[in-house]
Amino acid sequence: MIRACPACGKKNRVPATHLTDVGRCGACKAALPPPSAPIEVGARDFDEIVAGARVPVLIDFWASWCGPCRMIAPEVAAVASARAGRALVLKVDTDRQTELAARFQIQSIPTLLVFSNGAAVGRHAGFQSRAAMERWLDAAARP
Repeated sequence: MIRACPACGKKNRVPATHLTDVGRCGACKAALPPPSAPIEVGARDFDEIVAGARVPVLIDFWASWCGPCRMIAPEVAAVASARAGRALVLKVDTDRQTELAARFQIQSIPTLLVFSNGAAVGRHAGFQSRAAMERWLDAAARP
């Protein structure tokens, strides 16, 4: 996964297993904090992140033309911000990532999935509140 340094803009390669860690920029040595916003992913990054994540992963399957997807987007972003370092939030555009949409049999959008230890542990189609998403992530984080 490539992450830009917030201080100098240099691109840094961060392994999926370390996305939730505070790293250091290879150029300026500034802190690279965990992502605090949803990460737009394709199939390759999706598989790498979900398989390597040491925290629960919330995935929002969406499309730009979808009204309910636009309604849930601020809730998803709030979860990503509140859970930075304790969860990862991914976004999959079903119009661009048709392979992922087919693999997970996405019939309606938005559809949210939660993965823990590389396995899907929850699925919900339609709008869901930030509080509900956070409860879902809490449950996925329990051993």
